[in-house]
Amino acid sequence: MFTIYPAASRFVADHGWLNSSFSFSFAEYYDPANMNFGPMRVLNDDYVKAGYGFGTHPHKEMEIVSIVLDGALSHKDSTGNEETLFPGEIQRMSAGTGILHSEYNGSLDGTTNFLQLWFEPATYGLAPSYEQFAYEQEAMVNVLLPVVSSKKQEHRVATINQDMTIYLSKLQEGKKLQFTQEVGRRIFLFVIEGSLTLDGDKKLERRDSARITDLPELSIEANKDSYFMLIDLPY
Repeated sequence: MFTIYPAASRFVADHGWLNSSFSFSFAEYYDPANMNFGPMRVLNDDYVKAGYGFGTHPHKEMEIVSIVLDGALSHKDSTGNEETLFPGEIQRMSAGTGILHSEYNGSLDGTTNFLQLWFEPATYGLAPSYEQFAYEQEAMVNVLLPVVSSKKQEHRVATINQDMTIYLSKLQEGKKLQFTQEVGRRIFLFVIEGSLTLDGDKKLERRDSARITDLPELSIEANKDSYFMLIDLPY
């Protein structure tokens, strides 16, 4: 089953220094019919102005992934990690039994745009942990590149405490991909840039998303050069 969510259907919170589009119920946006998709709980598309950010705040029992699309994101947490995340890098933080952290626009000027995703963990009560690494952006051209996963991969990935995998892909105009998964799992697809057609007749534009269930094989075609994220999730 396909459910397509146009970019314009997202809730937008504009705080001046921060402009956020929420794909799921979050903060001041509450919708009991849009709380999650399997263990996926949050996808926020954040634009943070230079000199601003999120001050120190707590998290508990949540798997948090950040992907910078433009600019830089500076991170600091209570376990001693202090890093800056750039495009082409993945950050995974397991909040576990509890962690404090802050996130700021790490650029001297210009807006930072990043995606932040939250997932419920498969196992609770673990110690908090943090991981960040760079991946080859050329390695995602016309393929699905795993960047976060609970499963062992051919290339390095950030390890997450949930039965899932996040893929990134830059699909050139006219190129096609096939994604196959086990029956009884979910697919979440988000178009970062460009335009895609799914299964021959379902068109998604920039920042549109699709939630897909009970589909063992998905066909993806780029209508123009596109950048997208696909997440393989359990029920």
